[in-house]
Amino acid sequence: MTTVDLPLLPLGRGADLNSERGVECPGDLPAASDPDLVARALAAKEALGDKVFVLGHHYQRDEVIQFADVTGDSFKLARDAAARPEAEFIVFCGVHFMAESADILTGPDQQVILPDLAAGCSMADMARLTQVEMAWEAMTAAGIADSVVPVTYMNSSADIKAFCGRNGGVVCTSSNAEVALEWAFEQKADVEGGAKVLFLPDQHLGRNTAVLKMGLTLDDCVVWDPHRPHGGLTAEQLRDAKMILWKGHCSVHGRFAPEVVDSLRAEIPGINILVHPECRHEVVLKADLVGSTEFIIKTIEAAPAGSAWAIGTELNLVQRLANAHPDKRIVFLDKTVCYCSTMNRIDLPHFVWAMESLAAGTVVNRIEVDPDTERWALVALERMLALPGKTEKD
Repeated sequence: MTTVDLPLLPLGRGADLNSERGVECPGDLPAASDPDLVARALAAKEALGDKVFVLGHHYQRDEVIQFADVTGDSFKLARDAAARPEAEFIVFCGVHFMAESADILTGPDQQVILPDLAAGCSMADMARLTQVEMAWEAMTAAGIADSVVPVTYMNSSADIKAFCGRNGGVVCTSSNAEVALEWAFEQKADVEGGAKVLFLPDQHLGRNTAVLKMGLTLDDCVVWDPHRPHGGLTAEQLRDAKMILWKGHCSVHGRFAPEVVDSLRAEIPGINILVHPECRHEVVLKADLVGSTEFIIKTIEAAPAGSAWAIGTELNLVQRLANAHPDKRIVFLDKTVCYCSTMNRIDLPHFVWAMESLAAGTVVNRIEVDPDTERWALVALERMLALPGKTEKD
């Protein structure tokens, strides 16, 4: 079986119209320098009234987040949209997999709009359905598929969520990954040799949760590399493993380095290191606190005045927290500026173009998940919603 992958195109140049999403708008965008963009966005939103509901992910630019009706992490936003059935249009200022989740959870009469179709997620794109199916075939050949439960992070495509739904698996967020893994291991507890988990697509969240929360060891974890024959693993390694981690990562959280933690501690005595669990294991081990985006926000809100914090998550959010809490010293846990390049594709010109198009009666950039994929993805999501504890945050 041959791996089918999307071509790599320089950002902003070229388009593969046969790929799962394009990079072109069927119309001219307003100029980024147009001084009337804010007024145009406000006018379009007012004209649409209750017909539109704007969702803004925490990692979005301030120029866009100012128009959001609600802000939050991806699954929370999708559920917020589902709770507004009167809204005909859901404009999701986020990335592609988030808009897919919103389409899955909202009603058939609601239409989900992504202002720029090129706003994807590098992590989600690291696990393609054809690659995952090939990995499953290899596990079947190794005689372990019957003991493997697939668990996918919310930051994955709808077809990967559907794969988990079809194969007895579940979706998780960064805040309930431990509960999801406990559930997964219980599903195959009676299988000879015990249960195994295939964790998609972020190896770091899977490893950090398994080792730091569940007491597994690094030796219990192996990494499946979809670009190597048989994932780069032998059948024996697969049989011995408890966690089969997909070789995927977040391009932003993967940048943070342990040596920067050390230098910041030397430079700022008493600084607190607060990071997202998508960070590398070596960084998480050196951190004082680890948690989801919502956890990071609430931690900073509750922190005492005068405290110092280095935060390891997307820069837009870190800057927003620093501006909102001038009584605390808040710095970015990296030596260089690094925004999420795909999140940042949702800029003010794209937002205005999408909103004005809707106000003029033209639906643009609608995200639709096909019925079969939606059905099985919803199965995996509903399994997550049935887990004990909170599931609304990622």
